[in-house]
Amino acid sequence: MPDAPRSASQPELTALFATVQQHFQDVIVPLWQGPGWNAAMALPYEALDAEHRPLPPQRYRAMACARQLYLFASLIGDVPAAEERAAALFRSLQRHFHDAEHGGWFYSIDAHGAPLDQRKDLYTHAFILFACAHYWAKVREPLVASVLNAALEVVAQRFATDDGLYEASLDRDWSSLNTGPLQNPLMHLAEAFLATLSVRDDTAVQTALVVLCDGMHKRFIHPDDGVMLEKPLGAVDNWFEPGHQFEWYFLLESSALLRGSTLHRSLSRAFSATEQQGVNQQTGAVRAMLDPNLDGRPRDETQRIWAQAEYLRALTLRPDSEALIQRQLLALQQRFLHAGGWYECLDRDSAVSRGDMPSTTPYHLATCYRGLAEYFG
Repeated sequence: MPDAPRSASQPELTALFATVQQHFQDVIVPLWQGPGWNAAMALPYEALDAEHRPLPPQRYRAMACARQLYLFASLIGDVPAAEERAAALFRSLQRHFHDAEHGGWFYSIDAHGAPLDQRKDLYTHAFILFACAHYWAKVREPLVASVLNAALEVVAQRFATDDGLYEASLDRDWSSLNTGPLQNPLMHLAEAFLATLSVRDDTAVQTALVVLCDGMHKRFIHPDDGVMLEKPLGAVDNWFEPGHQFEWYFLLESSALLRGSTLHRSLSRAFSATEQQGVNQQTGAVRAMLDPNLDGRPRDETQRIWAQAEYLRALTLRPDSEALIQRQLLALQQRFLHAGGWYECLDRDSAVSRGDMPSTTPYHLATCYRGLAEYFG
């Protein structure tokens, strides 16, 4: 790797982080308290344009509602009216998306509140579990605990497969769609299990998490490079995403239960090579997709803000990383954040390729900043 940039002094780096945090609280969070909030539906719009106008709603997703529930639950005590907004989002999750007939939660509703995509996907259920764990930690309300338990039960009884992994998607009545397991929903399920274990002792969840990570190592880790693939080994047209590699690394490294596991060891060994091939060493830009072998051939060089955030968060758990944290925090601030919010995507030449602001992105920024706050201590 080329020489890292000059290391900032600790006060200088702390001041930079404080500026980025202030931008989050003063600019980004108010977008979802004001123009991004559909008061009639009690749901966040899916996205705002660069002028803070809601994009014409085509749908509302349960996953987006859950991510915003996590966001405002995490802000309780720090941001005015955060608790009221979290309560409204929790009610909307049940009101709009819960399937009273078959159990679980729909994927989406249409612009008028009618069920749209009624399939049951693991990604959605993982975020409902994740959000409810964090929300319950703040409010300790029995109804929140009941939803948390219901989500765990659905995941265990409906999505689980014999090999310790989980189907990515099922039909509304839980019949098979033959999707099999996919990396991204499974990663967020691991994240949700960790969130659950952070707020209560749960032997069943702990066991499920360990078995899940063992299954991920067997089914998704490239045998030569140790990188996490997006589809199981042997699948046609496979690829890997540096952002997800960094996201997995943070989850495993931050967990006393998972640190030292075979999965953790694989991703730790592959971290430097992922940086070399997946991160532009001049700009700090994280590339979107690479071919499975770490041979330097990017498949997609789009720069996404969530991947930038995940790399930065992962660096907080790497040794001797202060200079790289400085570089990446500056890259996030100077290349993605702006006075009106953020740029969602840049192209390979760093031109803005997606200027709208989805309601799901503040989740990534919030978890990144939480990791940074713990790093600065």
